[in-house]
Amino acid sequence: MSVILPPQTAGHADCPQVMELQKRDYHVERSLLNQQQLEELGQWSLAPRTYRWRTWFRCSRARARALLLQHIPVLGWLPRYPVREWLVGDLLSGLSVAIMQLPQGLAYALLAGLPPVFGLYSSFYPVFVYFLFGTSRHISVGTFAIISVMVGGVTESLTADEAFLQGLNTTVNDARVQVAYTLSFLVGLFQVGLGLVHFGFVVTYLSEPLVRSYTTAASVQVFISQLKYVFGIHPKSYTGPLSLIYTLLDICWKLPTTVPATAVTALVSGVALVLVKLLNGKLQRFLPLPIPGELLTLIGATGISYGVDLKNSSGVDVVGTIPARLVSPVAPNPELFAMLVGNAFAIAVVGFAIAISLGKIFALRHGYRVDSNQELIALGFSNFIGGIFQCFPVSCSMSRSLVQESTGGNTQVAGAVSSLFILLIILKLGELFQELPKAVLAAIIIVNLKGMLLQFADICFLWKANRMDLLIWLVTFIATILLNLDLGLAVAIVFSLLLVVVRTQLPHYSVLGQVPDTDIYRDVAEYSGAREVPGVKVFRSSVTMYFANAELYSDALKKRCGVDVDHLIAQKKKRLKKQQLKQKRLQKAKQRRTQDTSPQVTSVSIHVNSSLGDIKSNDVEGSEAKANPTDELEDAVASSQENDKVPNVTTLKSLGLPQPGFHSLVLDLSTLSFVDTVCIKSLKNIFRDFREIEVEVYIAACFSPVITQLEAGHFFDDSITKQHLFVSVHDAVTFALHKSKSGPNSSILVS
Repeated sequence: MSVILPPQTAGHADCPQVMELQKRDYHVERSLLNQQQLEELGQWSLAPRTYRWRTWFRCSRARARALLLQHIPVLGWLPRYPVREWLVGDLLSGLSVAIMQLPQGLAYALLAGLPPVFGLYSSFYPVFVYFLFGTSRHISVGTFAIISVMVGGVTESLTADEAFLQGLNTTVNDARVQVAYTLSFLVGLFQVGLGLVHFGFVVTYLSEPLVRSYTTAASVQVFISQLKYVFGIHPKSYTGPLSLIYTLLDICWKLPTTVPATAVTALVSGVALVLVKLLNGKLQRFLPLPIPGELLTLIGATGISYGVDLKNSSGVDVVGTIPARLVSPVAPNPELFAMLVGNAFAIAVVGFAIAISLGKIFALRHGYRVDSNQELIALGFSNFIGGIFQCFPVSCSMSRSLVQESTGGNTQVAGAVSSLFILLIILKLGELFQELPKAVLAAIIIVNLKGMLLQFADICFLWKANRMDLLIWLVTFIATILLNLDLGLAVAIVFSLLLVVVRTQLPHYSVLGQVPDTDIYRDVAEYSGAREVPGVKVFRSSVTMYFANAELYSDALKKRCGVDVDHLIAQKKKRLKKQQLKQKRLQKAKQRRTQDTSPQVTSVSIHVNSSLGDIKSNDVEGSEAKANPTDELEDAVASSQENDKVPNVTTLKSLGLPQPGFHSLVLDLSTLSFVDTVCIKSLKNIFRDFREIEVEVYIAACFSPVITQLEAGHFFDDSITKQHLFVSVHDAVTFALHKSKSGPNSSILVS
C-alpha cells in the first residue's frame, strides 16, 4: 500500500482554507482484499479463549488480599487518608448532611407508615455500614422518599387486613415495623446475592427515561400520600391497582373535615422552607454552608407547638414519643418472606438503580471509579444489617448527596460523621422533638419533591428529541400511577424491552451510492450527491439481523432492489418446465420415427433378382439400394436428434424473461454484531435466490467475531467461500465491476 500526498499547487496559494483541506487529502493504493486474502496477509488466527471461572478456585496470599480490599474498600483507602487536606471538609460535610438527615429521617418514616424514630434508626445503621463497604465517595446513603413510599405501600396494604394482624398477634404499628424490617432484610439479601454473582449490569435495563418517569410517578404518589397530614384528615387505606386514584378521591371527599390549624401549620412551614431554599440559591457563592432551613423549621415548629400546645388546643397531630435509646437486634419473621419477596426484589432494583446512577455522576465529576457490583453488595449489607436493627430499606438521596459534595466532602468519612451525629440525636436529643407537628414533616417532604416534579419537563424535551423514549416515559408514568410502584416497574421494564425488539424489526433499510471520487458509500435517499454504481446494488440495514427480523430483511432487500425476485424465479421455473415437456415430446417423436424406419431397411436388404443377366446389374443396384436406405435412415436419425436438441440454456434472456438492471449485489453487514442460525439460513437463501436471476452476491465489512460465527454455522461451502466476503464495500464493488468485464482471476488495484 502506498500513501500519496497531493501536490501543493500555486492555484491554491490565495485560499488558506483550501490549502489546509488540500494538505489533509490522502490517496491510498492497495490490492483488493477479500476475507481469505486478508486472513493470509494479516496472519489471522482465533484469539485464545480465557476462562475466568478458573481463577475463582485459585488461592494465594495476593489473591486473598485483593479480594479483601475489593469487598471491604475502607481497608484500602482509609490507611492512606490525607488527614490535613480532607478531614476538615469531611467534618463540615458530615455535620451539614446530618442536619438534613434529621428532619428527612423523621419525615420519611411517616412515608413508610412507621413511627418517626425508625427514620432515625435508618439514618444511622445503614449509613455507617456503607462507610465500610461502599466505593462512592460522595453519595449520601439513608432514607429516601421513593423507597419510603414503596415501603409504605407494602406496610399499609398488609396491615389493612385483620386476618394478617391476628396471625401476627400484634398491634398495627408493631406489625408495620415487623413488615418493614423483614422487608429490609430481604432487600439486603437480594442485593448482596446479585452483587456476588456480578449482576450489577441489571440496571442497564433501566433506561434514563424509565428511571426519571418512575421517580416522577413515585413523587406524585408521595405528594398524595402526604395530603392527609397537610389537612389533618384520615382517609381509608386502599391497596392494589387504582389505589392512588381511590385515595385521591377519598381525600377530596373528606376535605370539609380539614383541621384548620394543621393546614395553616403545613402552609407556613412550606412557605418558610421555600424562602430559605431560594435564599440559599441566591447567596450560594457567599455562604460557606447552606442555611439549614429544614432544621430551623423543625426547631421553630417544635417550640411553637410546645408553647401553645397545638395538640390539645387545636387538634394538630404530633410525632409523639421518641425513645432515647437504640433498639435491640431482632431476627426477621420468616412467615412474611413469601408475601414480601416480590416487593423486596422491586425495591432492591430501584434502590440500586438510584444509588448507582448518582454514584457514577459524582465519580465522573471527580475522576474516580465506582464498582457497580461492589455498590450492590454495599447497599445490600446496609439494608441487611439495618433490617436486623429494625430499619426500613434505604437508598441514597440526591439532595443530601449534593450537600455532601458542595460542603467539602471528599470521602465517606463524611457519612460516618453524619451517622455518629444521628446517633447522638437518638440517644440525647430525640425526645426534644416529641411535640413536632406531623404537618411540618409533610411540608418538608413536599418541598423536597420539587426536583422530581420538575421532571415533567422531560415530556417537552423528549417530544423533540426522541419519540420512542417519550413513549417509554409515558407508559412508565401511567403504569406506575395506575398499578402502583411494584407492578408499574414490572410493566415499564417489560415494555421497554419489547420496544427494543420492535425497534429491531423496524430498522432503516437503505440502498447505498458512491460519493463521487471517494470510497465512501451513503444512502442515496439522504445524500443527493451519492450515485449508485451502474450494475451494482449495495444494500444495508441499520440493525443486526437475527431471528426476529431476518425475514423482514430479505423482503426489504428484494423490494429495494426494484426486482420482483420471487415472481421472476417462479416464471423461470415455469418456462423451464415447458421446455422439459417439449423435450419429452420430441423424444417420443424420435422413437416413433425410429420404429417407422426399421421395416423399410429390412425389405431393401433382402431384395433378390434370379435373372442371371440381371444378377450383376442387380448386385450393383442392390448394393446401391442397400446403401441408399441406410443413408436415409442416418439422415433421419440425425435430423431427429437435431430437432430434439432444443437449446438447454437456462438464462433469463433465452427464456424470454426480463433481466435485472444490475449484475452484482453487495450486502453491507457492518451493522451485524452477531448471527444466529436463522440469519445464516436467510443469507444462504439470498445467495441462492439472486443467483437464480443471474445476480452474483457479495458480503462486505463483517467483523471478525461475526465471521467466526458464520464459520461455526457452516455458512461457507463450495458455492459460498470467503472470496465472496470483502473487507469493505468499495472492495466488493470494485471486484464486482472488474469481474463483469474481465473475469475473476485477474489482480485488481483499489485506489
